Order: sequence, then structure tokens, then C-alpha cells
Amino acid sequence: MTLDEMKRWKRTLAMTSEEISEASGVPLSTVQKIFSGVTRSPRKATVESILAALEKKAAQEGLDFDRSAAGRASKPYSYLDDLYGSDQTGNDRAKSNTFSGNLLGENHFSAYPDRLEESAGVYRIEKKEPPKEKKQGEYTLEDYYALPDERRVELIDGVFYDMSAPAVIHQKILGELFILFRECMDKHEGKCEVYLSPCDVRLDRDNRTMVQPDLLVLCEEYDIRAKNIDGAPDLTLEILSPSTRSKDMLLKLHKYANAGVREYWIVDPEQKTVLVYDLEHENYYPDKYSFEDRIPIMISGGECSIDFSRIMRRIERYYMD
Repeated sequence: MTLDEMKRWKRTLAMTSEEISEASGVPLSTVQKIFSGVTRSPRKATVESILAALEKKAAQEGLDFDRSAAGRASKPYSYLDDLYGSDQTGNDRAKSNTFSGNLLGENHFSAYPDRLEESAGVYRIEKKEPPKEKKQGEYTLEDYYALPDERRVELIDGVFYDMSAPAVIHQKILGELFILFRECMDKHEGKCEVYLSPCDVRLDRDNRTMVQPDLLVLCEEYDIRAKNIDGAPDLTLEILSPSTRSKDMLLKLHKYANAGVREYWIVDPEQKTVLVYDLEHENYYPDKYSFEDRIPIMISGGECSIDFSRIMRRIERYYMD
């Protein structure tokens, strides 16, 4: 099994690097380095442990975990063959460390993307061209899932957008909004649920976009065990920061509208304003509110509203000189 195939299984099984680390006993940093391509020659035992973890998860999901690669009918071919190699009789090439003048230490054969091949009884390393460096606009969900877990980004139309740690006031407003939205939904016993970032949303149901709205509302049935929301939420909310202002006000407005989001809120802590877009009725001229207003939630049909003055009272000290 090649590294790309391992990545595909990781994505298919929706396993995070942390889950693989826990299931395999391999340190998290090592798992991240292997899947990101930083470690090009991991130890055989390490790879075996990761494969075993993937295979166990696949069995739990009722999937057939085939370690052989397509198009190699002569014998099973695995990522371990790339790393260590074996001949057609199954003899382990790791018993010999001489490869056309390259003396490689045991269990450290560098073969990805190099391939070990047999030639007249002498093994040599055939060099391959390195993978083509991707440019912004060419990235996919495979690249998204290959990133270290601690790096937080959004993928929009094949472009990565780094997400810096939010400011304290951003998190304060977000926490208060979550409470008020949830109180409103509970009060009216609606079927809608409220979620906070980080929560992956595969907005277009394709492999080129994955966003993380600051807050989102879902009113349709969904799988709560899923690793991401598939498709457009009913309501999305973004809190502006200097680094996200342009993206949230222009790019995400366009993406949310085209994907089928029914309502979009943009909260501006600097201006103390809230813009509400009624995307369900294709109204691209937002209603503008202040932090002292009671703001109706359109998708609730008039049943729910958010008293922003409650939030203002809790954050007004942040605006004091």
C-alpha cells in the first residue's frame, strides 16, 4: 500500500491523526510527519502499526481493507515494499544493505518516492521525479486532511486560507451568541441545532472546499457521529477580525449564497454592527443592526430573536479606554 493509498484510507475512515496515534500506539508527531510526507522513510514497525490501526477501523466499519495495490497481480504490493522491498518469493530485501554503492542502515531504506528494483541479482534505487508542487487553487481535501492537526485552515475552491488564533473579544462574543441561539432554539422546541467552530463543513459537497463557520445552525437531520457537515447549513455566522474581514464579507458571502445557506450573519466587533443576509429569498442587501438591537432569526419564522444588548453589556468593558 502506497502512502497515497494510506491517505485515502485515512480519509475514507474519517480518522484524525490523533485517532490513528491512539489506535496504533505511534506518537502523534510521528503519524503527522508520515502522512504529511515529512518522514520519507519511517520504520517498518511504525508503518505496520498504522496499517493495523487502519485495518481494524475498516473492519469495524464493515469495509474490506485490501493492502494490495491495483494493477499488481503478481503479488501483493504494499507501502512496506516501497520502503523495504521483497522479491517475488517473499524474501525480505532488508537482509541486504548494499544498493549500487548506497549503504543504508537497517530499517531506514529511503524509497518513497524512490522504488527498490531487482536487477541481475543486484538491487538498485531507481529515482523518480518528485511530486509536482501544488499551487494555490490546486489543493484538494486530500491535502487538507494531510495537514498537521494543529494547523487550522479553510479550503475554498482549492485555496488554503490560514486561520490565526482569534482575539479574546471574538471568543467572548461567540460564546455569548452560542448561548443565546441555543436558548432560543430550546425555548421554542425547534428541531434546529447550534454548533461552534471548529466544525468542518464540506460546503459544496466536492473535494475543493472545506470551511469552518464561527457558528452554524442545522435544521435538517444529519449524522451526529460524522466528522464533518456535508452540505450547506441553514444559518452561518462569522465574527470579523482584521485577517478575515475581506474573506468573510466577500468570498464567504458568495460561497454561502451559492451553496444554499439560508441566512448569513456578519458580526463586526470593531464597528459594533451586525449584517444579516436573507439568502433564502436572494436578498443580497443586508439588514444592518447595532449591538443594542434585538435581531430576528429569519429562518425561525419570527419565533426567535437575539437580544444583542445582553452581549453588549458583557463586553462593553473591552471598549473602555
